[in-house]
Amino acid sequence: MISAEMEFRSSGALTIGVELELQILNSRDYNLARDAADLLALLDKSGHPGAVKPEITESMIELNSSIHRGHGPLLAELLQIRDIVSEAASRLNVRIAGGGSHPFHKWNERRIYPTERFTHLLELYGYLAKQFTVFGQHIHIGCPDGNAAIYLAHTLSRYIPHFIALSASSPFQQGADTSFQSSRLNTVSAFPLSGTMPFVQSWDEFVAYFMKMRGYHIVESMKDFYWDIRPKPEYGTVEIRVLDTPLTVERVALLAAYAQILAHYAFETGPLPVSAELYLVYRYNRFQACRYGLEASYVDAHTGRKLPLHQDMLQTLALLKPHAAQIEASAVLEQLRADLAGRYSDAAQLRALHRKLGSLNDVARCQSDAWMGRTIEPA
Repeated sequence: MISAEMEFRSSGALTIGVELELQILNSRDYNLARDAADLLALLDKSGHPGAVKPEITESMIELNSSIHRGHGPLLAELLQIRDIVSEAASRLNVRIAGGGSHPFHKWNERRIYPTERFTHLLELYGYLAKQFTVFGQHIHIGCPDGNAAIYLAHTLSRYIPHFIALSASSPFQQGADTSFQSSRLNTVSAFPLSGTMPFVQSWDEFVAYFMKMRGYHIVESMKDFYWDIRPKPEYGTVEIRVLDTPLTVERVALLAAYAQILAHYAFETGPLPVSAELYLVYRYNRFQACRYGLEASYVDAHTGRKLPLHQDMLQTLALLKPHAAQIEASAVLEQLRADLAGRYSDAAQLRALHRKLGSLNDVARCQSDAWMGRTIEPA
C-alpha cells in the first residue's frame, strides 16, 4: 500500500512549468543585497501570475510559473512576471539578475532566510547552506503516472549534458574565473544526496527505495533529494534540476520547450532503451559539459561512441524535428540550431563582457540589464 504522500498525482502529459532562482543586487556596486523579505512583502501587495517565494539566503528569490502546454504561453507569462518583479525591485532601489552564479559575492556574507526548513538546512549542512547561494532553473514536465515518470527521468538523463551546456552561465565564483562554463553544479555536488536517482524501473520500486531511505532516517521527503532529475509525485511531474538560471526569460522558455520536445519524443516514439549502462558514463558526461560547455566530449552509452557534445546535440535536433512540429515548437529547434552554429552560451557572453569591461561589478550590472529587459552592453 503506497502512502498518500507518495501517490503519484497524474498531471497533463507534456505540460511544462519552471522554477527560477534569481539574484537580488544592490544598485551601487551590484553585489548581492539582503532584500528578499522587503521585495516579497511588496510583491504580496501586487497581483501577479505564478508565485514568488523566498530561497535559502536573503539575497535570492524563486519564481514559479503556472502550468503551460506550450512555449508561447510560458514565455508570455514569464515576461509578465519579470516586469512585475523588476518594477517592484526598482521601487526598493535594487536590481534582479539571472545567471547561475554571482561573479564576486562572498559566501560567508550571506544570511539564511528565516524559515524553519532553511534553518534546518543550515544546522544540517553548515557552511554548505550559505555556499548554496547559486541560481538554477528547474523544469517540470507533466506525466500521466508514476511509471511514466520513472521512464522519463531515466530517458532524459541521456540529455543532461545538453541542458548543462545550453544553460551554462556561471563562469565566475568568488571573484575568480573558474575555467568552468557551469561552476554552479560543483556547489550542488557537495551535498550527500545529490547525483542521480537509483536505477529503479517502476514507481513501486521507487516508493520501496524511498521508504527504505526514510526508515534509515536519511530523508523525510522528496525535497531532501538533490538529484539532477527527480520525480515530484505531489505535482505529477519529472523535474530537471541541472540548468543554471539563464540571463534572459526568453532563454528560460526556450530551454523549457526543448525539454518538452524531448519528452514528446520519449513518449510518442515508444519505449526507448533505458539501462544502467547510461549511468556508467553519466558523471564523465556531466563533468565535461560543466567544464567545457558546447566544446565538451560526450560518450553515448547506447552506441559506445565518443563524439563532440555539440555534434550529438545537432543530431538530436534533427531527430526531434517531427516532434517539434507536432507541438508547434519548430521555431525552438531553429533557435537552438542557430545557437549551436554560433557556439552561443551565456557563459561565453559573460566572459566576453569581462574582457571588454575589465570589471566583475560591470559584469553583474550587465547580468541585471539582460534579465530586466534592458539593453546589455555589447560584448
